[in-house]
Amino acid sequence: MYKIIELFKESGAMLEGHFLLSSGRHSDKYFQCARLLQYPDKAALVLRSVAERIRADIAAGRLAVDAVAGPAMGGIIAAYELGRQLGLPAFFTERDETGAMTLRRGFAVEPGQRLLIAEDVVTTAKSSGESAAVLEGLGAKITALSCLVDRRMEGIQVPWPLYAAVQVSVADWDAESCELCGKGIPLVKPGSRKFSR
Repeated sequence: MYKIIELFKESGAMLEGHFLLSSGRHSDKYFQCARLLQYPDKAALVLRSVAERIRADIAAGRLAVDAVAGPAMGGIIAAYELGRQLGLPAFFTERDETGAMTLRRGFAVEPGQRLLIAEDVVTTAKSSGESAAVLEGLGAKITALSCLVDRRMEGIQVPWPLYAAVQVSVADWDAESCELCGKGIPLVKPGSRKFSR
């Protein structure tokens, strides 16, 4: 099977440098999944193994999923592609004018509806948790989390089964102990989330 990490490199989705993550942490690598997801064939290929594992767990009775929800921005295409491969509806949550995660655009969930949250990258699972809180507040049940890249630091747990296309270990620092800041390497914030430091 074609190595997934090679698809990230080929599409320019794995960047190296000094990056400010949406979590506020610093890293020497950044996964700009949008650069990979712009190619439908690559998106389908990367998410195929995720869909196959989810489908197998559904068939075995270990997992139940009625729809896929992706936190905007990064989870929109991932949710759509997983929904397509699993034959399920897909929608997304997004931030409102205040920065709070919400469900808009006429999307709705049913009480007890079982949802898979689909992300591009999981570092701290903050966006996933915010989406889960909104969806559970509307009566849904989160049954699993999926992502293209699982780059969580040791000790970061998620409360659901996690299906990742690839798991990577990369350097990750808080701002005060960042080795790259100490070397004077300029910091870049490539993500879309706005936050105050």
